[in-house]
Amino acid sequence: MELLRLLLPWAQVTVSVLLVAAILFQQSEAGLGSAFGSSQGGGITHTKRGSEKILFYSTISLAIIFVVLALISLFI
Repeated sequence: MELLRLLLPWAQVTVSVLLVAAILFQQSEAGLGSAFGSSQGGGITHTKRGSEKILFYSTISLAIIFVVLALISLFI
């Protein structure tokens, strides 16, 4: 239990850095214009393929791992 209490903050920091990096590496379709309401997609859908799909799923996985680690740290 003491080992978990010692390693948990390091695991949280590592996962959070990886999560931020994964979010920043993702490409946006519309860019900055979508933040101001102008979507230039024109109704064209975009399918994630290859490394973009892997990055998308790894971002979701890292977010779930981060939430689980945060919940574990609450109950230790």
